[in-house]
Amino acid sequence: MAPATDGAPATDPAPATNGPPATDATPARVGIAGLKLGYQVVAACALAIVSVAACAHIAMLFLHVAPSNTLTKQHGDVIDDWIYPEFEQNWKLFAPNPLQQNVAVQARAELRTAGGEMRTTDWYELSAEDGAAIDGSLLPSHTQQNELRRAWDFYVGSHDAKNRPVGLRGQLSEQYLRRIAYLRLDRKAPGGKGDEIANVQLRSKITNVRPPKWSEEKVSAKPSYRQLPWWPVKPEDLPLGKGPEDKSRSPESKNRSQGPVRTVAQTKGNAP
Repeated sequence: MAPATDGAPATDPAPATNGPPATDATPARVGIAGLKLGYQVVAACALAIVSVAACAHIAMLFLHVAPSNTLTKQHGDVIDDWIYPEFEQNWKLFAPNPLQQNVAVQARAELRTAGGEMRTTDWYELSAEDGAAIDGSLLPSHTQQNELRRAWDFYVGSHDAKNRPVGLRGQLSEQYLRRIAYLRLDRKAPGGKGDEIANVQLRSKITNVRPPKWSEEKVSAKPSYRQLPWWPVKPEDLPLGKGPEDKSRSPESKNRSQGPVRTVAQTKGNAP
């Protein structure tokens, strides 16, 4: 402290500063605010479009799973076009009467024998086979759980009680169900050597779930059946390598079509 002179009060000298002088720099902008004005407008428009699309998608899903109402009756076609096939839902909101039936899908085949005769197989319990494969499995496959069940629901939902297609999805459901039936039956090899599956047929066996003992509800224990017509197996239903064009070609003809095969030794001997 400097000594006071002439009665003036003593003052402390200003503290010395070693660092750079303080500046009033503004913090750097991040996110959309850090972009130029033109890019900010583009980003804001993209964000608005995504938000509107997400809200519209949620609204369509809600109307799809909600009970029938005025909007779904007036704009059902628009909702279906948005939902199917990518966003299909198999559940409903506020379901007052859950399914109380067991539906088992069965299939059989009509074989064309090597002698040209036709023979019909017994019914195969496809749903029971899937259930047996799932029972006790810690990681059951999605195919075993849902493929056959969803295919049958798809067919029933796109056909009337007389098995007539309703809308454009009817033919697609027939194709899908027919191919599943053929593949499942073909794995079992129901015929002898030289026999081929010419036609397939499916049916559902519907049995009511028994009510609990304390309930007074009475249901029939007799099963009911819904039998579909015979479907001929078409070339496009066959797996790869089983089409008629592949069966008609012998290994010799395939080799001839590919031309002469040069072995490695021949190739090395002809090399300069």
